[in-house]
Amino acid sequence: MAHSLTKIWIHGIFATHNREPLIIESIEEAVHNKIRNIIINDLKCPLRIINGMPDHIHILFLMNSGITIEDMFKRIKGSSSHWVNQGDLMNSKFAWQTGYAAYSVSESQLNIVEEYIRNQKEHHKKFNFQHEYDGFLKNHGILAPKTVKTV
Repeated sequence: MAHSLTKIWIHGIFATHNREPLIIESIEEAVHNKIRNIIINDLKCPLRIINGMPDHIHILFLMNSGITIEDMFKRIKGSSSHWVNQGDLMNSKFAWQTGYAAYSVSESQLNIVEEYIRNQKEHHKKFNFQHEYDGFLKNHGILAPKTVKTV
Protein backbone atom coordinates (compact mmCIF):
# COMPACT_ATOMS: atom_id res chain seq x y z
CA MET A 1 0.00 0.00 0.00
CA ALA A 2 1.47 3.34 -1.03
CA HIS A 3 -0.26 5.40 1.64
CA SER A 4 -0.61 5.18 5.39
CA LEU A 5 -4.18 5.68 6.50
CA THR A 6 -5.47 6.12 10.02
CA LYS A 7 -8.78 7.12 11.54
CA ILE A 8 -8.57 6.83 15.30
CA TRP A 9 -11.11 8.65 17.44
CA ILE A 10 -9.89 9.42 20.97
CA HIS A 11 -11.99 10.11 24.05
CA GLY A 12 -9.61 12.03 26.28
CA ILE A 13 -10.11 12.91 29.92
CA PHE A 14 -7.87 14.98 32.16
CA ALA A 15 -8.33 16.64 35.53
CA THR A 16 -7.32 19.83 37.25
CA HIS A 17 -4.51 19.70 39.80
CA ASN A 18 -5.70 17.76 42.87
CA ARG A 19 -9.09 17.72 41.12
CA GLU A 20 -9.79 21.16 42.48
CA PRO A 21 -12.86 22.85 40.94
CA LEU A 22 -10.77 25.42 39.05
CA ILE A 23 -12.83 25.62 35.86
CA ILE A 24 -15.52 27.85 37.30
CA GLU A 25 -18.52 28.88 35.24
CA SER A 26 -17.15 32.36 34.46
CA ILE A 27 -14.06 30.93 32.67
CA GLU A 28 -15.40 27.58 31.44
CA GLU A 29 -16.28 28.72 27.91
CA ALA A 30 -12.94 30.51 27.49
CA VAL A 31 -10.97 27.47 28.68
CA HIS A 32 -12.94 25.15 26.39
CA ASN A 33 -12.41 27.53 23.45
CA LYS A 34 -8.66 27.66 24.10
CA ILE A 35 -8.43 23.87 24.23
CA ARG A 36 -10.56 23.66 21.06
CA ASN A 37 -8.15 26.06 19.33
CA ILE A 38 -5.10 24.05 20.42
CA ILE A 39 -6.60 20.77 19.19
CA ILE A 40 -7.86 22.07 15.86
CA ASN A 41 -5.26 24.67 14.89
CA ASP A 42 -2.05 23.60 16.64
CA LEU A 43 -2.43 19.81 16.61
CA LYS A 44 -4.45 19.63 13.38
CA CYS A 45 -6.98 17.23 14.90
CA PRO A 46 -10.67 17.46 14.06
CA LEU A 47 -12.55 17.97 17.33
CA ARG A 48 -16.02 16.54 17.73
CA ILE A 49 -16.86 17.87 21.21
CA ILE A 50 -15.38 19.27 24.42
CA ASN A 51 -17.16 19.55 27.74
CA GLY A 52 -16.55 18.85 31.38
CA MET A 53 -16.93 19.83 34.95
CA PRO A 54 -15.08 22.28 37.22
CA ASP A 55 -12.49 19.57 37.97
CA HIS A 56 -12.07 17.73 34.66
CA ILE A 57 -12.42 17.90 30.88
CA HIS A 58 -13.64 15.41 28.27
CA ILE A 59 -12.65 15.74 24.60
CA LEU A 60 -13.52 13.64 21.57
CA PHE A 61 -11.18 14.16 18.64
CA LEU A 62 -9.73 12.46 15.60
CA MET A 63 -6.08 11.71 16.23
CA ASN A 64 -3.33 13.21 14.09
CA SER A 65 -1.13 10.19 13.32
CA GLY A 66 1.97 12.38 13.13
CA ILE A 67 1.91 13.15 16.86
CA THR A 68 1.94 10.74 19.78
CA ILE A 69 -0.97 10.74 22.21
CA GLU A 70 1.43 11.71 24.98
CA ASP A 71 2.64 14.75 23.03
CA MET A 72 -0.94 15.76 22.19
CA PHE A 73 -1.99 15.82 25.83
CA LYS A 74 1.25 17.49 26.90
CA ARG A 75 0.61 20.32 24.42
CA ILE A 76 -3.11 20.63 25.21
CA LYS A 77 -2.54 20.79 28.95
CA GLY A 78 0.66 22.85 28.87
CA SER A 79 -0.58 25.47 26.43
CA SER A 80 -3.99 25.82 28.05
CA SER A 81 -2.68 26.15 31.62
CA HIS A 82 -0.07 28.68 30.47
CA TRP A 83 -2.80 30.64 28.67
CA VAL A 84 -5.09 30.68 31.74
CA ASN A 85 -2.25 31.83 34.00
CA GLN A 86 -1.01 34.51 31.58
CA GLY A 87 -4.54 35.71 30.86
CA ASP A 88 -5.24 36.65 34.45
CA LEU A 89 -8.51 34.66 34.38
CA MET A 90 -8.12 33.50 37.97
CA ASN A 91 -6.81 34.82 41.27
CA SER A 92 -4.99 31.56 41.95
CA LYS A 93 -2.57 29.47 39.87
CA PHE A 94 -4.19 27.12 37.35
CA ALA A 95 -2.69 23.68 36.68
CA TRP A 96 -3.69 20.32 35.31
CA GLN A 97 -3.06 17.09 37.18
CA THR A 98 -0.27 14.88 35.87
CA GLY A 99 -1.52 12.24 33.46
CA TYR A 100 -4.58 11.72 31.34
CA ALA A 101 -6.87 8.99 30.06
CA ALA A 102 -7.22 8.27 26.35
CA TYR A 103 -9.58 5.66 24.97
CA SER A 104 -10.14 4.71 21.35
CA VAL A 105 -13.72 5.05 20.18
CA SER A 106 -15.29 2.91 17.48
CA GLU A 107 -17.01 4.79 14.66
CA SER A 108 -20.24 3.04 15.66
CA GLN A 109 -20.00 4.50 19.19
CA LEU A 110 -19.22 8.14 18.30
CA ASN A 111 -22.75 9.44 18.81
CA ILE A 112 -23.05 7.68 22.17
CA VAL A 113 -19.72 9.06 23.43
CA GLU A 114 -20.51 12.53 22.08
CA GLU A 115 -23.87 12.52 23.88
CA TYR A 116 -22.18 11.32 27.08
CA ILE A 117 -19.69 14.20 26.90
CA ARG A 118 -22.43 16.72 26.05
CA ASN A 119 -24.40 15.69 29.15
CA GLN A 120 -21.55 15.82 31.68
CA LYS A 121 -23.32 18.13 34.09
CA GLU A 122 -26.43 15.92 34.21
CA HIS A 123 -24.31 12.78 34.50
CA HIS A 124 -22.39 14.17 37.48
CA LYS A 125 -25.57 14.93 39.38
CA LYS A 126 -25.77 11.13 39.76
CA PHE A 127 -22.12 10.03 39.76
CA ASN A 128 -18.95 11.63 41.09
CA PHE A 129 -15.65 11.75 39.18
CA GLN A 130 -14.16 8.75 41.01
CA HIS A 131 -17.18 6.60 40.15
CA GLU A 132 -16.91 7.71 36.52
CA TYR A 133 -13.15 7.06 36.44
CA ASP A 134 -13.48 3.60 37.99
CA GLY A 135 -16.18 2.76 35.43
CA PHE A 136 -13.87 3.74 32.54
CA LEU A 137 -11.06 1.59 33.95
CA LYS A 138 -13.38 -1.38 34.34
CA ASN A 139 -15.09 -0.96 30.95
CA HIS A 140 -11.76 -0.72 29.15
CA GLY A 141 -10.20 -3.71 30.92
CA ILE A 142 -7.65 -1.63 32.81
CA LEU A 143 -8.93 -2.36 36.30
CA ALA A 144 -8.34 -6.01 37.07
CA PRO A 145 -11.13 -7.80 38.90
CA LYS A 146 -10.43 -8.20 42.59
CA THR A 147 -9.47 -11.70 43.54
CA VAL A 148 -10.27 -13.38 46.78
CA LYS A 149 -7.39 -15.25 48.36
CA THR A 150 -8.19 -18.48 50.09
CA VAL A 151 -6.04 -20.06 52.74
